[in-house]
Amino acid sequence: MAGHSKWANIQHKKARQDAKRGKIFTRLIKEITVAARLGGGDPASNPRLRLAMDKAWDANMPKDNVQRAVDKGTGNVEGADYVELRYEGYGIGGAALMVDCLTDNKTRTVADVRHAFSKNGGNLGTDGCVAFQFQHQGYLVFAGADEDALMEAALEAGAEDVLVDEEGMIEVVTAPADWAQVKAALEEAGFKPEDGDVTMRAQNDTVLTGEDAEKMQKLIDALEDLDDVQNVYTSAVLQFDE
Repeated sequence: MAGHSKWANIQHKKARQDAKRGKIFTRLIKEITVAARLGGGDPASNPRLRLAMDKAWDANMPKDNVQRAVDKGTGNVEGADYVELRYEGYGIGGAALMVDCLTDNKTRTVADVRHAFSKNGGNLGTDGCVAFQFQHQGYLVFAGADEDALMEAALEAGAEDVLVDEEGMIEVVTAPADWAQVKAALEEAGFKPEDGDVTMRAQNDTVLTGEDAEKMQKLIDALEDLDDVQNVYTSAVLQFDE
């Protein structure tokens, strides 16, 4: 892991997402629908759908809601036809940003994203301007686990790497498609993760402190608050004054 600041940021982001739980169901339903449309309605053969459904269970989404979203994706139930869009740009201090959207109105979405960038000190860039700075990967974070036992179990389950930071936090890194099976195998072996997801991980951090960190947080919040935005990824590591 890239030090304690990465873990602090994961926790900080998690707390803010929990505060926005009202929007989580809507985003999960969109993701389940699109995943089912692209890869079929069987989570056993569709890693993206399996991940989305796992997130839905974690968020305590009712089973009927999940199944309805799958049915919309497979065409069994009529629903909106969502398009995937990705926008790239720069935030405070040149920090890289990638914004993933699912929308039924491209014109509205690009206008909203551009406005959020410009109003909050960022700049919407061109396709590919920052994508090379990110890597698509899964991660699972563990605290207080036996390092050797966890490493052996993780690598046997198909993990790509196991990293330990200076505070003893252990991060298991996976290929995106392997994340769900690695998580299940480790839980079966008695290792429960503190956190985990499939994400676009920045390869280099842009550390922002004080006022710059606050400004960057406002930009991220403005983007995440947009109805069509699913995920915001950034190279920024925000360090707030205590």
